[in-house]
Amino acid sequence: MTGRTGFDLGPALLFCPADRPERFQKALDRADAVIIDLEDAVAPTARTAARGSVIESELDPTRVIVRVNPPGTPDYTADLATLSQTDYRRIMVPKSESAKRLSKIDRRFEVVALCETAKGIGQADRIAALANVSALMWGAEDLVASLGGTSSRKPNGRYRDVARLARARVLLAAGSRGKAAIDTVHLDIADTKRLSIEAMDAAASGFAATACIHPSQATVIREAYRPDEKSVAWAHAVLAAAADERGVFTYEGRMVDEPVLRHARGLLKRAEL
Repeated sequence: MTGRTGFDLGPALLFCPADRPERFQKALDRADAVIIDLEDAVAPTARTAARGSVIESELDPTRVIVRVNPPGTPDYTADLATLSQTDYRRIMVPKSESAKRLSKIDRRFEVVALCETAKGIGQADRIAALANVSALMWGAEDLVASLGGTSSRKPNGRYRDVARLARARVLLAAGSRGKAAIDTVHLDIADTKRLSIEAMDAAASGFAATACIHPSQATVIREAYRPDEKSVAWAHAVLAAAADERGVFTYEGRMVDEPVLRHARGLLKRAEL
């Protein structure tokens, strides 16, 4: 996708509980990257064993993100100590709210900052500016809970305005600092239609990837991010036409300038995924 910071894992990032090691490789096979989850997906009493499973795993570290527990907790300290015994160096930090705290994370680790509270969304730009942060992700349900709300979506399945605003702020903060943005998970596994719509919107808006919670969703996301044949043909044609033009020109009745050419290049890069 954007590849702005070298964060180029592909569009479908699949969460997998850290206490289910038998699923690790299967998740990686179904998605572009796996997010091994030591936080919400694992009961507190099972985290010690889950850390052992992470240490014993033998996944391709370039395609693994490990979601650790929030900074300032004993579990977070134990999580980082665990990862120091592995080759996994890309971590997702939940409840990211403090740029100062994130800046103090061991420089061996590349950080995906999960902004999922009102404070975290408010600090998104400062967080995106950190050198050790490669990507930002937003979270809908924790965000609404932090505001005292009860649901991020309306009865028709669409996001409420506050969630849409948070999504846009994270995307803009990441983009303004040259970082990748990751769209949040879709909790209704059976609602593939809404997932497809939102993933297509994410790709068109500039998100680098969409996270998911079930292997079946990875296929939907990949297809949504992949441009159709007509769009690919247009991109090839307009870039070919640009080779013979100087500055702004007209192609098929549409004005073409450098932003349009960047759109075309982005389409072709997505088509390669």
